[in-house]
Amino acid sequence: MALMITDQCINCDVCEPECPNEAISQGVEIYAIDPDRCTECVGHFDTPQCREVCPVDCIPVDPDRVESHEALTRRYEGLMAAKAKAVETG
Repeated sequence: MALMITDQCINCDVCEPECPNEAISQGVEIYAIDPDRCTECVGHFDTPQCREVCPVDCIPVDPDRVESHEALTRRYEGLMAAKAKAVETG
């Protein structure tokens, strides 16, 4: 289940640096989460860090991206493999 940021976002900038997968970026009007990079912090933390720090509680599960823990784990492993390959190739 990838997360999403709703229009209640106040652009406070606290979620972006907390994302270990760099899935959060500034969108046109509010921050956005790239669902292809979001693992809900699986592989890094027990709970999604963006949700932990959000002062307005505007980061729910995206109902259009319901995924199992196993799917999130596979995404995490793929992201880590790509990161390791990028480091190797410089």
